[in-house]
Amino acid sequence: MQEKIWLSPPHMSGNEQKYIQLAFDENYIAPVGSNLIGFENELGQYLGVPNVLMLTSGTSAIHTAMMVLGIKDGDEVIAPSFTFAACVNPIIYQRALPILVDSDTESWNMNPELLEKAISDRIKLGKKPKAIVVVHLYGMPAKMKSLREIANKYQIPIIEDAAEALGSEFEGQRCGTLGDLSIISFNGNKIITTSGGGALISRNKEYIVRARFLATQAKDDAPHYQHSEIGYNYRMSNIVAGIGRGQLKVIEDRIKIRRANHDYYCHKLENLPGINLLKERPGAFSNYWLTTILVNPELTGGKTREDIRLVLEKENIESRPLWKPMHLQPVFAHCPAYVDGTSEKLFDTGLCLPSGSNLTQEQKERIVAVILQVLNQ
Repeated sequence: MQEKIWLSPPHMSGNEQKYIQLAFDENYIAPVGSNLIGFENELGQYLGVPNVLMLTSGTSAIHTAMMVLGIKDGDEVIAPSFTFAACVNPIIYQRALPILVDSDTESWNMNPELLEKAISDRIKLGKKPKAIVVVHLYGMPAKMKSLREIANKYQIPIIEDAAEALGSEFEGQRCGTLGDLSIISFNGNKIITTSGGGALISRNKEYIVRARFLATQAKDDAPHYQHSEIGYNYRMSNIVAGIGRGQLKVIEDRIKIRRANHDYYCHKLENLPGINLLKERPGAFSNYWLTTILVNPELTGGKTREDIRLVLEKENIESRPLWKPMHLQPVFAHCPAYVDGTSEKLFDTGLCLPSGSNLTQEQKERIVAVILQVLNQ
């Protein structure tokens, strides 16, 4: 069997070990130390926002953002249906109700028209949403100008889920800085990784002060352990932060390579009948964390997304269907959903292709050859 090609594997730079060694040399193995401070400062410099809090995951960052905004039992929070469950789960952690909104066809992210309809309907029912979670799927920026205008109109804060979008930009502003509170993920498959980890970012310093308190077991300012609120053990390890410092030094190179991967797939596939790729629109700059295709069987001679995926799998090449919408997930079946069929169609026809920054030219040629083989059968 040929060598495995992974969808989006970790890609170490060689810089990480010196920062890991620094943690051992200083004997800061706990969630405190110079790496943690350094990673927060360096990411803040990269994003242009000084208020950064490193946490154990992107999920914990979303959960902490919910707590900072005071979301509680019985509240409602709007979230995209076309996303990963980790985006919506923290709403349930707070015993709030997710209100699911479908995607637009250009960015595949939250549809502004459906967002406004959802807000208007919930207000009529006496339940003004307490927050809006906006996601930049696969590194593609959402329509933030329209979404922000709607959020401001109704005075609802935005939690920006930029888990997949570090390095992406909307109208010259980096994703991860576009929400009232924003999050980034450093999971093992992300554009840079700390193995597991995330960050919470805000231009509002008081939000991050509050988040730091809640993520550090909510310990009161006292010489003994005193707690007036429930907190969480969500702070990133100083060792893990060292990995992140090494990874951040190569972020621009990683973005350049992922974009080159996307360009290669476009060159080889975009002119094929029935194959479409998600592309940037004016004002959007994508890190192309994952390159994705849509497969229309009406134009491919009956060949489907699943036909391609299964043959890739047989050839030891990992690919993945696009996200199954949350309104189709059993765990969220009870949630109100404002949908128009867009995300269901994307799920039925979409496929994520291997997009790692350590893909070789030979591997890319092998992937494309398999896809062409399926389409030409």
